[in-house]
Amino acid sequence: MARAGLTTERLVRAGAELADEVGFEQVTVSALARRFDVKAASLYSHLRNSRDLKTRIALLALEELADRGADALAGRSGKEALGAFADVYRDYALAHPGRYTAARYPLDAETAAASAGPRHTQLTRAILRGYDLPESEQTHAVRLLGSVFHGYVSLESAGGFAHSAPDSRESWTRIVDALDSLLRNWPAR
Repeated sequence: MARAGLTTERLVRAGAELADEVGFEQVTVSALARRFDVKAASLYSHLRNSRDLKTRIALLALEELADRGADALAGRSGKEALGAFADVYRDYALAHPGRYTAARYPLDAETAAASAGPRHTQLTRAILRGYDLPESEQTHAVRLLGSVFHGYVSLESAGGFAHSAPDSRESWTRIVDALDSLLRNWPAR
């Protein structure tokens, strides 16, 4: 019988908090059970295994990021939208490092298609409409933006810019400026 008060949603949220505290790689059903001072077996009525827990945390993180991205883009276009969207990723990664890592967790094709992942692409394409990029070039631009955002955030989160000047926020602003310039002057094929 499941312990009173434990639900799948509560466990996933607690797992996400645990990921932010100790790192996504360290999240297991056993670690989560210790957090609730219960035996791991009592969680198996809510979670199949640690992979299921990590998948659910990944889905939560993707949903949170997509919701924040949609809110950030509301009423914005062009460079303003680009900067707001970029900041969503950076701010989320800095505030929720474990969840941000979870958002990159490999999902099977069916789960990925049903997740908020496709919303991220739609939101990025919405930004690109402000740059008048041809449809044939949008996938390249989506990949470019994702690569730059994730690459920078990953390096910054790992402390890669901690001991050098200028401040990483200044570099981030310059990078967004450069991306804006590139999108406005996208190379013709």
